[in-house]
Amino acid sequence: MAFEIEGKLYKKFDVAQVTDTFKKREFVLEAEDGAYTQLIKFQLVQGNCEKLEPFNEGDQVKVTFSLKGREYKKDGNVSYFTNLDAWRLETVGGANAQTAAAPATSSFPTAGDEPAADNSIDDDLPF
Repeated sequence: MAFEIEGKLYKKFDVAQVTDTFKKREFVLEAEDGAYTQLIKFQLVQGNCEKLEPFNEGDQVKVTFSLKGREYKKDGNVSYFTNLDAWRLETVGGANAQTAAAPATSSFPTAGDEPAADNSIDDDLPF
Protein backbone atom coordinates (compact mmCIF):
# COMPACT_ATOMS: atom_id res chain seq x y z
CA MET A 1 0.00 0.00 0.00
CA ALA A 2 1.57 3.29 -1.10
CA PHE A 3 1.00 6.72 0.43
CA GLU A 4 2.19 10.18 -0.62
CA ILE A 5 2.84 13.35 1.34
CA GLU A 6 4.35 16.73 0.48
CA GLY A 7 6.32 18.95 2.77
CA LYS A 8 9.65 20.58 3.53
CA LEU A 9 12.74 18.47 4.13
CA TYR A 10 13.40 19.41 7.74
CA LYS A 11 16.37 17.18 8.67
CA LYS A 12 18.65 14.69 6.90
CA PHE A 13 20.58 12.05 8.81
CA ASP A 14 23.64 10.09 7.71
CA VAL A 15 23.42 6.49 6.52
CA ALA A 16 23.46 4.07 9.47
CA GLN A 17 24.93 0.59 8.92
CA VAL A 18 22.64 -1.33 11.32
CA THR A 19 24.09 -4.80 10.64
CA ASP A 20 26.57 -6.22 8.15
CA THR A 21 23.77 -6.63 5.63
CA PHE A 22 21.31 -3.86 6.52
CA LYS A 23 21.62 -0.08 6.25
CA LYS A 24 19.12 2.73 6.57
CA ARG A 25 18.95 6.49 6.30
CA GLU A 26 16.40 8.57 8.14
CA PHE A 27 15.00 12.01 7.38
CA VAL A 28 12.31 14.26 8.80
CA LEU A 29 9.62 15.95 6.74
CA GLU A 30 7.80 19.06 7.98
CA ALA A 31 4.18 18.83 6.87
CA GLU A 32 1.38 21.30 7.49
CA ASP A 33 -1.72 19.82 9.11
CA GLY A 34 -4.26 22.56 9.57
CA ALA A 35 -3.11 24.81 12.40
CA TYR A 36 -0.35 22.42 13.43
CA THR A 37 2.98 21.52 11.87
CA GLN A 38 3.87 17.84 11.92
CA LEU A 39 7.47 16.57 11.96
CA ILE A 40 7.36 13.09 10.46
CA LYS A 41 10.35 10.73 10.41
CA PHE A 42 10.82 8.45 7.39
CA GLN A 43 13.47 5.88 6.58
CA LEU A 44 15.13 4.78 3.36
CA VAL A 45 16.63 1.29 3.41
CA GLN A 46 19.36 -0.54 1.50
CA GLY A 47 19.76 0.75 -2.08
CA ASN A 48 17.25 3.55 -1.55
CA CYS A 49 19.54 5.36 0.92
CA GLU A 50 21.22 7.37 -1.86
CA LYS A 51 17.87 8.80 -3.06
CA LEU A 52 18.15 11.53 -0.42
CA GLU A 53 21.49 12.85 -1.77
CA PRO A 54 20.16 15.39 -4.31
CA PHE A 55 17.99 17.10 -1.71
CA ASN A 56 18.89 19.77 0.83
CA GLU A 57 17.21 20.68 4.07
CA GLY A 58 14.51 23.24 3.26
CA ASP A 59 13.63 21.72 -0.15
CA GLN A 60 9.96 21.07 -0.89
CA VAL A 61 9.56 17.36 -1.64
CA LYS A 62 6.92 14.75 -2.28
CA VAL A 63 7.58 11.45 -0.51
CA THR A 64 6.04 8.17 -1.63
CA PHE A 65 6.18 5.60 1.14
CA SER A 66 4.83 2.34 2.51
CA LEU A 67 3.54 1.84 6.01
CA LYS A 68 5.29 -1.13 7.69
CA GLY A 69 4.58 -2.68 11.07
CA ARG A 70 6.09 -5.54 13.01
CA GLU A 71 6.19 -7.23 16.37
CA TYR A 72 9.37 -7.34 18.46
CA LYS A 73 9.89 -9.68 21.40
CA LYS A 74 12.71 -9.31 23.90
CA ASP A 75 13.02 -10.72 27.42
CA GLY A 76 9.36 -11.74 27.43
CA ASN A 77 8.19 -8.26 26.52
CA VAL A 78 6.35 -7.58 23.28
CA SER A 79 6.56 -4.26 21.46
CA TYR A 80 5.17 -3.12 18.14
CA PHE A 81 6.97 -0.89 15.68
CA THR A 82 5.67 1.15 12.80
CA ASN A 83 8.01 2.43 10.09
CA LEU A 84 7.37 4.79 7.21
CA ASP A 85 9.54 3.30 4.45
CA ALA A 86 10.13 5.91 1.77
CA TRP A 87 10.97 4.62 -1.69
CA ARG A 88 10.50 7.65 -3.96
CA LEU A 89 11.42 11.31 -3.47
CA GLU A 90 10.44 14.06 -5.91
CA THR A 91 10.87 17.79 -5.98
CA VAL A 92 7.48 19.43 -5.64
CA GLY A 93 6.57 21.13 -8.90
CA GLY A 94 9.48 19.71 -10.91
CA ALA A 95 11.74 16.80 -11.70
CA ASN A 96 14.88 15.69 -9.92
CA ALA A 97 17.62 13.14 -10.36
CA GLN A 98 15.56 10.34 -8.80
CA THR A 99 12.36 10.48 -10.81
CA ALA A 100 10.95 12.62 -13.58
CA ALA A 101 7.78 14.47 -12.80
CA ALA A 102 4.81 13.45 -14.89
CA PRO A 103 3.80 16.03 -17.45
CA ALA A 104 1.04 18.32 -16.28
CA THR A 105 -2.31 17.15 -17.59
CA SER A 106 -5.66 18.86 -17.53
CA SER A 107 -8.89 17.17 -16.61
CA PHE A 108 -10.59 14.79 -19.00
CA PRO A 109 -12.03 16.59 -22.06
CA THR A 110 -15.68 17.63 -21.92
CA ALA A 111 -18.28 18.13 -24.64
CA GLY A 112 -17.35 21.83 -24.61
CA ASP A 113 -13.85 20.91 -25.80
CA GLU A 114 -15.19 19.45 -29.07
CA PRO A 115 -14.30 21.55 -32.13
CA ALA A 116 -17.12 23.37 -33.88
CA ALA A 117 -18.73 21.57 -36.82
CA ASP A 118 -17.40 22.66 -40.22
CA ASN A 119 -20.00 21.80 -42.86
CA SER A 120 -17.84 23.19 -45.68
CA ILE A 121 -15.64 20.07 -45.69
CA ASP A 122 -16.53 17.58 -48.42
CA ASP A 123 -16.22 14.29 -46.58
CA ASP A 124 -17.07 11.10 -48.42
CA LEU A 125 -16.81 8.82 -45.40
CA PRO A 126 -20.07 6.95 -44.72
CA PHE A 127 -19.93 7.64 -40.97
